[in-house]
Amino acid sequence: MILFLLTIYLASSILSIKSEHGIDQQAGLYWQRENSIDVVMMGTSHIHCDVNTALLWEKYGIAAYDYSGAEQPLWMTYFYLKELYKYQKPEVVVLDLYAPARLKDDYQYKWIAENIYGMRFSFNKLQMLAVSVEPQKIFNYFPSFAVYHNRYDDLEKEDFQNFWWDMEEKESFKGYTPYWGIWAQKRPQIQSEEESGLTKKSEKYLRKIIAYTKKKGTELVLISAPYIVTSQDKETYNQIEEIARQEGIPFIDYNESYDEMGLDFEKDFNDDSHLNYWGSCKFTDYLGEFLNACDRVPDRRGQEGYASWDVHVDLVARQLESYEDGTMEDP
Repeated sequence: MILFLLTIYLASSILSIKSEHGIDQQAGLYWQRENSIDVVMMGTSHIHCDVNTALLWEKYGIAAYDYSGAEQPLWMTYFYLKELYKYQKPEVVVLDLYAPARLKDDYQYKWIAENIYGMRFSFNKLQMLAVSVEPQKIFNYFPSFAVYHNRYDDLEKEDFQNFWWDMEEKESFKGYTPYWGIWAQKRPQIQSEEESGLTKKSEKYLRKIIAYTKKKGTELVLISAPYIVTSQDKETYNQIEEIARQEGIPFIDYNESYDEMGLDFEKDFNDDSHLNYWGSCKFTDYLGEFLNACDRVPDRRGQEGYASWDVHVDLVARQLESYEDGTMEDP
């Protein structure tokens, strides 16, 4: 029985799909020390590409984690949040709202796998699947092992670095996945007073997220990370801002603060939707000043149990060094 269970563990660890577009961010939560994360960043890839957790630690001592997935709709974020509280008790949750502003379908399949395969099996996961996948398609994603069990021809080196004895390295991953491209963008000039565009399903789960964090005593901060925003996006953010006002929580649209954070539209974007590494540093520094002013967010530098964030800083620094000397494998 022990040999059988060990074999299943090894096979699952090796064959499971790995991806820094959401799967690793979800799976990485389980490697973190219990109740060690003070600030959790949630939402779409605008979080794990734009929020530099290494900088937040190095400059402000903020123990933050990017707990996000590509194009993650709010109904999946809600169940992510419930999963989070099994292991962490964050002081602050920062939620980016690009998904409800840009993506309007009740079932969003393009990147849905990135938001499923990293989560452990549980009743919570089944509930998430029930609202995220049409019944006739659920077996395309569940059970996860049935989907990835035949990956033998696709295995790479990283597939053999996912075991319990790799715990120290796994713990040092904090979700941040920088982009290294440089693509000049045209600065958006958007002015709109309209309040519209939030679907009924998105509004339902936004209010559920707000209610859940209030119940848990966690401060919720709604944001829009900087990107090339459209007038339709802005109208949805206006509607979200009104909901935030009703609920008594902050909403910060960082698309209104390009100059304050010093964004360079010639150099700081990877594409029209994501900042690159250098842009993420500027945005994160600006966000970090806001979080640093929050009395609930402590400076953990030098405290016992937080060495993994120091390792995280070193790992990101090595990525930058690899980019600069041209040895990065997949820039």
